[in-house]
Order: sequence, then C-alpha cells, then structure tokens
Amino acid sequence: MGVRPARLEDVDAVTSTQIRAWKQGYREFLPPGPLEQMTGAAAEKMWRRQWDEAILSPPSPRHRVLVAVERVVMDTDHWSALGPGGILAPPSYERASDRVVGLASHGPAEDPDLHPATTAELLTLLVDPNHIRRGHGSRLLNATVDHLREDGYSAVVTWVFADNHPMLGFLESAGWGEDMAERVLDMGRPIRMIRLGTDIS
Repeated sequence: MGVRPARLEDVDAVTSTQIRAWKQGYREFLPPGPLEQMTGAAAEKMWRRQWDEAILSPPSPRHRVLVAVERVVMDTDHWSALGPGGILAPPSYERASDRVVGLASHGPAEDPDLHPATTAELLTLLVDPNHIRRGHGSRLLNATVDHLREDGYSAVVTWVFADNHPMLGFLESAGWGEDMAERVLDMGRPIRMIRLGTDIS
C-alpha cells in the first residue's frame, strides 16, 4: 500500500474509481438525474479526457494528481514453462502490479477571497468503495499536505457537499474545520456545499 504521483497509464483506473466513488458516496443526497449525468457513459468519457490532461499536462507545476495503490501479486507457480531445449521447467516467479484504489488532486486556490500563492485547494479526494477503511484516504491526505508544504503553502481548503457526512467527519477528525464560506448548486433542487480549511504551516 502507498501513494505515488499518477501516471498516464492510471487514467482509466482513476476515472473508474471516481465514477464508482461518486455513485456509492453521493447517492444518498444527490438527485438521481444529476448523479447519472455525472457518472454516465458520456460523462465518463469526458472525465477520462480531463484526467488525461491533468496528469499529462497539468496547468502548473503546483497542480498534482496522486493515487493510492495496493500491490497485487499474481502467483504464477502453476503456469507451465519451457526451459532450455524445450524441456519443461517449473516456474517459481511472481508478477506484481499496482492497483489504483484512490486518488487526490490539488492546485492553487481559485476562490477570490483566498491568496493562491499561500493557500491551496484539495480538488479531489476519493477512495474506491471496495477499498475503504484501509487507510487510503489518510495516506492520500497526508501525501497531499507533504507536497503542499514543499511548495510553500501555509493553508489548504476544500469544498464538500454539506450532506456528505462521512467526508465531513473524516476531514474534521484530521483537524479541518468550516470557514463559513458556502455555495449552493442548482441540481433540480438546491444542493449546499461548504468550504473547509486547515493550517499546514
């Protein structure tokens, strides 16, 4: 288990992780129609293009995409192999790969009341629903803060749906708090979002 910068070959896994996390995590408080628009086939293609751009050509060096991974080891002992001269040889090797199970992205804050040189924004923090409660969210958050400190930031904010109680609880347990800013989205009915922040200096 660990966190690393996202690579181009991660785009499909990042996109599918986002879609699964949204479907599972937002279904309790977002209207079905808008949620389907955010996670349907057409939207998935759009997100894939956007993640491709974010990973391959970010807007600035201070924009990053990180992924949480689990090491997957494929036991190949039962596979047949031919040794020199075509003689059957028992293999004794394993193949390992990383499975993307979460993602985080960040960049300079864009809200007009914040200074982008000193305040960053956590744009995305998602963990695959099949891999929650394994510490991936905490590792992603800690890695994000480490990068932000290296870039000279002293504070970070993020926007969260007001009814996304698991995310609010997670961030509050990590020392984040509401800063009184809010926005309301029109998604067939008003959907409130609140801004949380924390000092990382």
